[in-house]
Amino acid sequence: MYNVEAIVRVAKLEDVKEALVAQDIRGMTISQVMGCGVQMGFTELVRGNEIAVNMIPKIKFEILVSNEDWRDKAIEAIRIAAWTGEPGDGKIFTYKVDTAVRIRTGERDVEAVTPSHDGRDHNRRQKNTSKLNEKS
Repeated sequence: MYNVEAIVRVAKLEDVKEALVAQDIRGMTISQVMGCGVQMGFTELVRGNEIAVNMIPKIKFEILVSNEDWRDKAIEAIRIAAWTGEPGDGKIFTYKVDTAVRIRTGERDVEAVTPSHDGRDHNRRQKNTSKLNEKS
């Protein structure tokens, strides 16, 4: 299993998300982060004074995948969707993951990161819908 972590421009959030979903990669965590890379931020003129802005808003994607094929699909989808050709496009990192546990079911490792097709979520939604209909 692998964790794919990408830091991209804020403006590329939807493009990257859509590219991942198009590859059937649906499980992801997205965070707003601040940082700087090689460009070390930029300077801005504020009321006649030059101010250094070192920390730039970015978006961080974290995606857990089951194997190298999915890792490579995620990397390529992110790389293409996040690219502008300008400094500050971002970085992609991958890490091996030793263990994953799905809290709801106790499933471990690959089973914990693959979509559950056991119908439990569907059945739970059906029960909740039935309860709502009874109240009407």
